[in-house]
This record gives sequence, C-alpha cells and structure tokens, in this order.
Amino acid sequence: MNHQGVISSFARHGKKIPALVLLLLVMVFASPAHAARIGDVTETNAWEQALRFFTFRDDGLRVALAGCMLLGLNCGLLGGFIVVRRLSLVGDTLSHAVLPGVALGFMWNMTKDPVAILIGATLVGGVAMLAVNVITRTTKLKQDTALGLVLSSFFAIGLCLVSMIQQLPTGNKSGLDKFFFGQAAAISEGDLWLLSGTTLVSLVFLVVCYRGLLTLSFHRGYGETLGLPMSWLHHALMLFTSFAVVTAMQAVGVVLVSAMLIIPAATAYLLTDRMHRLLIYAAIFGLLTAALGAFFSFLGNNLPTGPFMVLAGAMFFMAAFFFSPRHGWLIRLWRQRSRRLRTERENTLKAMHRVLENRQFHGESVSLLELAQLRRETLEESRHRALELERAHLATLSSGGNDVHFTPEGWQQAQAIVRNHRLWELYLTNVMQFESDHVHDEAEKIEHILGADAVRELERKLAFPQTDPHGRKIPGVRDAESAPQPRSELTGYKSS
Repeated sequence: MNHQGVISSFARHGKKIPALVLLLLVMVFASPAHAARIGDVTETNAWEQALRFFTFRDDGLRVALAGCMLLGLNCGLLGGFIVVRRLSLVGDTLSHAVLPGVALGFMWNMTKDPVAILIGATLVGGVAMLAVNVITRTTKLKQDTALGLVLSSFFAIGLCLVSMIQQLPTGNKSGLDKFFFGQAAAISEGDLWLLSGTTLVSLVFLVVCYRGLLTLSFHRGYGETLGLPMSWLHHALMLFTSFAVVTAMQAVGVVLVSAMLIIPAATAYLLTDRMHRLLIYAAIFGLLTAALGAFFSFLGNNLPTGPFMVLAGAMFFMAAFFFSPRHGWLIRLWRQRSRRLRTERENTLKAMHRVLENRQFHGESVSLLELAQLRRETLEESRHRALELERAHLATLSSGGNDVHFTPEGWQQAQAIVRNHRLWELYLTNVMQFESDHVHDEAEKIEHILGADAVRELERKLAFPQTDPHGRKIPGVRDAESAPQPRSELTGYKSS
C-alpha cells in the first residue's frame, strides 16, 4: 500500500484514532515540501528533513531558527515579570494594539523596513498603554475592561490600515499579511540583527534593573516609600515588552504572539517559587519552544512555524501542570492520597492502642471485633484497615485473620500519635482555656501534623505532664521514640 493509501485508510477510521497519531503519520509519510515552511523546496521525507535540520545545511533554516530562538529567549525573560505581576492580558493587548504601528511603519516609506516597523509599533504600543491608564484613572472601569476596549479598538484600526495597504500597487508584495499568522521562513538577516539587538538590550535592562523590577513585582508600595522609580520601571518594562511583541510577530503572528510571552513563563511559574530561577526556566522553555516549533514545522508539509511553537510551549506547560514537584496536579493528588492513607493508618494504630489501654495492656493482640466496635465500623472495614497496616509493616494479622498484632515500628508510631493527641488536648485546656469536653475534635486534626520539635516544645511549655485532661497517661518521649522490650503484657506488640 502506498503512503497516501495508508493515511487514507487511517482517516476513514478517524473516530478510533487520536488526532496526534494522524499528525505523526502525516509527518512520517510526508509529501514533497512547500515554500510556506522553513527550508528550501525539496522532495524528501521526514527522516531526511530531520537530518537536514540537525546538520543546519540550509541558510534559510539557520536564520529562521536563530530568529525564533532569540524571540523565544526574549519573550520568556520578559514574560516572567508579566506573569508574576498578573499582567498577562497586557501582553495580549499589546500584541493586537501594535498592528496599527506595523502598518504605519510600512507606510512611512512604503517598504517593509524592520526598523521603521519597530519604531511605529513601539510608539503605538505606548499610546495603547497610555490609553489604558487614562481610562482606568478617569472612569470607574476596571483594568481588564480598559484592556479589552483598547485591544479591540486598536486591532480594528490596524485591520483597516492593512486592508488599505493591500489595495496599493505595492501592497500585495508588502508581506504584511505574514504579521497575522506569522512565517518564520520570512525572517531575513536584517530581521535577525534587529532580533539580536532587542534581545541584548532587554537582557541588559533586566540585569541592571533586576532588584528594582523585583520590588515592582512584589512590593511596589514599599519601593515607592523608598523613593524608587516604580512608575519608570513599569513603563520601561512595557516598552521592552512592546519590542519583544513586535519582533516576535513576524514569526508567530499577532494572534499567537502573546502565547510566547505567557506560556514559557507560566510553565516556569509552576516549577519554582524563586524569581531568578523562574527567569532562567522561562528563558530555557522559550528557547526549547522555539527550537521544537521550528523543527516540527521543518518536518511537515506546509506547516506554519508559529502555531507549532505555541503547541510545543503548551506541551511543556501540560507536563509541568501534571508533574511539577510542588504544584503538579497529579503530584498533588498523590500527596493528598498519601496524607489520607497515613492519617487512616495513624487513626487505626491509635484505636488499637486505646483497645489495649482499656484492657490495662493485658494480652498482645487486638481483635477485629474490638477494633470495629471502638471505631463504629464493620468487620470488613476493620479488616481492610488491618491489611493496610500490614502492608506498611506496622501490624500483622494472626493466622486466622481475626486478630491484629503491633510490630515494633507500629508500636512506636502508636505511642507517638497518642502522645501528640493528648499533649494537644492538655495545651488547649491549660493554655487556651478550652473546656475538656471540647478538645478532642481539635486534637484529632492537629495530632497528624505535629513535628518532633513542636511536641518537645509543648512538653516544655506544659512542664512535662504525665496525664491528659481526662486523666489518661501521656506516653513519654522514650515510649514514642524507642521500641520497648517484647513483653506482651506491657507493650501489646508481637515480636517477629
């Protein structure tokens, strides 16, 4: 079967096959290349294209890849401050509002001059931000409403100007349409020099003004009381963001350029709580996003670079969203489940200790019936909890499966959790002046999170008490931290 037949066969069963699989098949069985992608027009397959990409044999590829990576670096660094200051909508507004400036820059001398376009777009971006400030200060409208008004109004003006330019004799050759959806292949060496300059200037600005920008992002009011130029830093950041937006538009397009500002920084935001690390991660993700977008665009058949750059960034974001060590969704679920299981085990150990305590520690085992009666649950639920303890090596079930025995480690944990519970009850009654019949539920919550240092501090504050408010013995530190000798009549655990 030929390549087209393979793809057609899969397409007929599209409901059963994920879209990503079809996309990969298109890449593997790629048709001859088209000019809209990065690279020369060459009749080749995906594997040969990959080899061409990694050997950097094409001049156009080198220029386009370098340009994409520079804009990824610049957007990632500036986006870090945009994200932590919760100004993500500002980036989207700038990306749409600068379109009139792009058109005016072209109309200056009726050629696609990168410098003129940069100057025009930057000036219009500044006017747009000024309009947002005027609206929010002189009316009762909030910033998000003002940003929406400016975004739509300026973008409409830009569309009108571009339409007018397209009607001019040189309009159809202007390439301004590439600013809508982006085309990295259209990046010239002149554009590359402009990207290099703006990225270098942005980097110098961030390094020189890092402490001021840090204060602006987290303690603006404090910075103003110290006399720091907070307004100047804000407007300078918006200016450099405008530079980044304008230089990135040709590769990514006006519709998606804000994603290059937000996605790498948002991904980094999920991975760290330190600003300097966030900027480093955002820069790395910006570079990787640009490189991967250019790579997949180079492989495919007439596939635009900008959307693939955004998709690559979204892929990194989804990985961080699910697997970030502190903020990942799946990691949080796993931690919550682990915390819930640990709490259930500790409550079961405490109940077993209570059963033995009620018997004056006579006997070495706790029956499932006693455990179920104390916890007010069924035998099956108690058996399930006992099996959980056995899997954690905290208890063992008898051969008949009706009795549970502590292991040495289980006994230590039982003593520790009982000690935490009773110390906290005593603290609430003696220090916080709670009634003794109102402290149990509070202690149930706190006992699982008290650390060793906090427990020792409680003991010192309470003068090393021996009994809780209800007259029950509080296990001492030696009882909780060291396993007792295997004497069943005293300890209640079964030695192995």
